[in-house]
Amino acid sequence: MNPRVNAVVAADDYKLRITFTNGEVGVYDCSDLLNFGVFHELRDIIYFQRVRVEGGTVAWPNGQDICPDTLYEVSTKLVSA
Repeated sequence: MNPRVNAVVAADDYKLRITFTNGEVGVYDCSDLLNFGVFHELRDIIYFQRVRVEGGTVAWPNGQDICPDTLYEVSTKLVSA
């Protein structure tokens, strides 16, 4: 099982900086989701920035969420210097 989300910060370019429960940090680009069904609402950058951690993944107030396994596997991992 992949790590779950411990913390998230939204950027202005529809990217999420995610800290996982194993301590790794990754960046997930949400821009490819913005044209799909329930994710249309995320195009509003103010709404996008209302992201929060819920149940080990990222979620928005109206129920949009992204599978934590996808977030971990697809995110670009950041390496600390």
